[in-house]
Amino acid sequence: MTRAIPLLIFGTILMLAVGCTPDHLMSTFDPVGPVAAEQKKVWDYVFWAMVFVFVTVLPALLYMCIKFRRKEGDPIPAQVHGNRNLEILWTVLPIVVLAVAAVPTLNVLRFVLEPPANSIQVNVTGHQWWWEFEYPELGVKTANELYVPVGHPVQFNLMSKDVIHSFWVPKLGGKMDAIPTRTNVMWYQADVVSPEEGFYGQCMEFCGTSHANMKLRVHAVDSDEFDQWVEDQTEPGPEAEELSELAAQGKDHFENLDFKATYTDGSVSQQRCAYCHTVAGLGISGARTGPNLTHLASRGTLLSAMVDNTSENLADWLENPQVMKPGSRMPNPELSDEQTAALVAYLQSLK
Repeated sequence: MTRAIPLLIFGTILMLAVGCTPDHLMSTFDPVGPVAAEQKKVWDYVFWAMVFVFVTVLPALLYMCIKFRRKEGDPIPAQVHGNRNLEILWTVLPIVVLAVAAVPTLNVLRFVLEPPANSIQVNVTGHQWWWEFEYPELGVKTANELYVPVGHPVQFNLMSKDVIHSFWVPKLGGKMDAIPTRTNVMWYQADVVSPEEGFYGQCMEFCGTSHANMKLRVHAVDSDEFDQWVEDQTEPGPEAEELSELAAQGKDHFENLDFKATYTDGSVSQQRCAYCHTVAGLGISGARTGPNLTHLASRGTLLSAMVDNTSENLADWLENPQVMKPGSRMPNPELSDEQTAALVAYLQSLK
């Protein structure tokens, strides 16, 4: 047991050190925008304040433990009420240390909570377990992969359709909850172009079975590429004559195929893809409980950024969503291999 304690301490320090490496995909120590940079400054202030407390208090504590340790035969020392000067000192010093941390904290809070006037508006809606992104001023609605122009602030209006979620992209800034019945506001700005896979994000509020699978990506691109992306996203899905024979069959399946669907609670019903998902240009009305699929093939990932967007992963998802994402609201469909292949061909045409 005695040997285990140093190993436990060493292991804890090692894990903390690994988690703090700037090149980690979810590291907060590699800020790429003003919000993340300002928040890191607060961490730096607090860290050095704690270092100051550590290096001043610990040596004094060790000195007193060694100097005044009780030796064999020592009598019980005189019991006194206390030293008023010392009590005042150790009351005032923590106040000073907290004040040092409080001033920059309040300044950064004001900075973070006041989005610039020229911010691009993005409505973010959390669902179990995926993210919906709507650019109301640009007429774009997508899911799980967010595009932002480099050097331009983006205001996020956070909402939730079900339970409390928390929106977080570590390299761009801190987290904020998405709560049913209200809207919270935050903003990010990316000052550098993101890697090809984007900046990684994650829901940080436990929200159910697949909470850990509720990821997202943010692609920071230059202004011209962003404008082109917006233009592409406002285009409708392809017409049947523009598709291959297999994809055209998949389009018909998407709109009209009734299949048996089994839900997580064991209930069974007849469903169609178009009952829950939409593709612009199909002219289908009704409730939309699943992600907008109009440009699904333009996204690099599937299942809320869980897996790469490949035909194989898409087929696996269609055949058994509960295996790939436990607790998913998407039911297990009864599809033949031919129907799955046709649907995959159609969905992969949605660029």
